[in-house]
Formats: sequence, C-alpha cells, structure tokens
Amino acid sequence: MKYRKALTFSYDDGIEQDRKLVEIFNRYGMKATFNLNTGIQSPESNFEIEGVHINRMKQDGLAELYKGHEIATHGLTHAAPTDMTKEELDKEFITDMKNIERIYGTYPVGMAYAYGCVNDTVAKYLKSIGIKYGRTVESSHSFEIPKEPIKLKATCHHDDEMLFELAEKFIKAEPKEDEPMLFYVWGHSYEFDVNNNWDRIEKFCKMMAGRDDIFYGTNRECLV
Repeated sequence: MKYRKALTFSYDDGIEQDRKLVEIFNRYGMKATFNLNTGIQSPESNFEIEGVHINRMKQDGLAELYKGHEIATHGLTHAAPTDMTKEELDKEFITDMKNIERIYGTYPVGMAYAYGCVNDTVAKYLKSIGIKYGRTVESSHSFEIPKEPIKLKATCHHDDEMLFELAEKFIKAEPKEDEPMLFYVWGHSYEFDVNNNWDRIEKFCKMMAGRDDIFYGTNRECLV
C-alpha cells in the first residue's frame, strides 16, 4: 500500500448536484469516484424525490467537470444486475465501460452496484471483465481495507449518524505500518438538496482536509 491512512468518496448517477459537490471536493483537495450510466446520461433521464427535481447531466462537458477524479461504471441503464443473463450483463456493463473509455478516455476498473444489488454470480462475472472493485450500499463503520473489494462495503454514507464520530476516530488513529486504514464515504449528491444539508459535507471536508498523514485519492488510487 502507498499510504497508511486514506480518504475516498463514491457518488452515483451523474446528476446536476454533482457540480456543486465537485466544487466542494476541489476546494478542500478531496478526490472522488463518480459512477455513471452512459445509456441514460441525459437531462431527459430525471426523477423527483420529496419535491426536489433531479436531472442527470448531458455527457458534454463531464470530462472537464470530473477532471482529477475517477469515472467508474454504474451500469448502462442503472438496472439491477442480479437477474440478468450473460448477454444482458455484457450489454449493461461492457457497453457502459466502452462508452466511458470512448467519452472520458480511461477504461474503468471499478463500479457501484445499482440499488446495491450483487450476488456471487454477478461478482464473478464482473471480475472476469476486468472490474477490480464494486461498491455496495452497506456500511462497515470500519477503516479496514476490504478483503473482497468486488463486494466492498463503504465505511459509511454521508448521512450516517456516526460520520463525525468516525471522522474524529480516523484523525486520531495511528495505524501500524502493515495495517493501512481507508475511510470510504458514499452517497448521491441530490441527497444534500433533499435533506437540505450541504453544510454536512462541507463540514466533513473541512475537518479532514490538509492533513499530511492522509492520502486523498479516488477509489481506484486507494484500492487498485
């Protein structure tokens, strides 16, 4: 491992609120992975939660927006993969991965499971096509490097009631040379509008920023 302590973020769906989130991350020197669905990456793919209108962004300009961060696959159409045939899996993931390479210039090695859906068959398939890590929607409340990164649990969601308690613990921790620690936070940026709590991620980033003993990296940089 190239670090003793590392912090990374994972955000899904390529939606308009990512613009504000990226600005916050960049201001505090954070690195994140953004999981996109290239088959539905357009403003026409929209939905509403508790009165908040949520639009996916156009493909144009996203390479520049996410510059310095990582783009990973979330499936071509955000479909749950667990009931798919081999042909359906190929279309959902290989097509999406090729699109990401064509549009953004880097072939992805990571992903986030749509709806958190994964089983052993899906995990084995993804490993066979070159995926090195896949994020579920479960929390570990742990800083351990995942033993099975193809079905990794994040440390926590950004709305987890333990977020700041975990942050304090991580800051104070002094890991052993051979036991690196990873703080992994995930979510959807539209949730900050739905819950009216952008101050939460700003407070967290400010708290964690500028520390010589923390490596700030994308999921790929921290896990592969």
